Amino acid sequence: MSAPRLGFVGLGWIGRMRLEALTEAGAAEIVAVCEAVPERLAQAGGAHPKAARFTEYESLLERAEEMGLDGLVIATPNALHAPQTLAALKRGLAVFCQKPLALDAREARDMVDAARKADRLLGVDYSYRFTEGARELKRLVEAGELGRIFSLELVFHNAYGPDKPWCFDPALSGGGALMDLGVHLIDLALWLLGDPAVRAVHGAAFRGGVRERGRVVDDFASARIEVGEGAVIDLAVSWNAHAGRDCDIRTALFGTAGGADFHNVDGSFYDFELARLAGRTTTVESRESRDWMGKAILDWVDHLAAGRGFDPEVERSVVVSEVVDAIYG
Repeated sequence: MSAPRLGFVGLGWIGRMRLEALTEAGAAEIVAVCEAVPERLAQAGGAHPKAARFTEYESLLERAEEMGLDGLVIATPNALHAPQTLAALKRGLAVFCQKPLALDAREARDMVDAARKADRLLGVDYSYRFTEGARELKRLVEAGELGRIFSLELVFHNAYGPDKPWCFDPALSGGGALMDLGVHLIDLALWLLGDPAVRAVHGAAFRGGVRERGRVVDDFASARIEVGEGAVIDLAVSWNAHAGRDCDIRTALFGTAGGADFHNVDGSFYDFELARLAGRTTTVESRESRDWMGKAILDWVDHLAAGRGFDPEVERSVVVSEVVDAIYG
């Protein structure tokens, strides 16, 4: 396949960021854009004058074959991910979906099963896996350089929180900080460990410092996940917590032969460094900035251009949803 012909659905901040990443790389041909907000649609249409413009998703799908679409990038509110992805797969289109893949594990399973049945590539925008630091962590684990990994500590505290009204509507968002940020950490931990079996999940979601049960728009959540043959994953996420900086993002691994710490620098959302830990010694291995942000979608496009169909890796997204369900449950 030459450069895939793609449609973009949802042109808020994250949708525009992913659109810009593909445009700058020249990795795809943008043939359709879909957005209900006129100003956003006009902005995207101006940048891609040859792309057909749509205000309704159904209208785009009706013309998918006529436009020769190969796939869709979906960056709409969480509650729309499942119905829009299922409709696209039914028409034989590949899909790159914003995280979280679905509101719950049942929806996620339906989406993955549909992708397998259609033999279409279904990707999820878990972008932190594509940072250089995370890739090096993965290499260290697989090479055994840290020994047997028995503990992971992950945090993602966003001192601002989202500015979109739908994020605070549980019917559209499916949850709060856990759905927004926690899914990144759960996916990253399972990916680093090679997708171990999840043995147990213990967690809590809070709103305004009060512990809540069920599906709530939480502003703080914490959990302990027991996996594999005894490894433990501890995580905490928040919106508007007293983090002392714009954000605090960290993934620390502890093994029998050493440790590693991948974290953001000076409260930045974009700058990260990786350090190796040995006894009382910390050695900074690498630093990186914004270049990682569009790599997940570029990887998906590369696979689509190579003719890849269903990728079993997306099964991890079902497990991520199962863990989220357990924490909220």
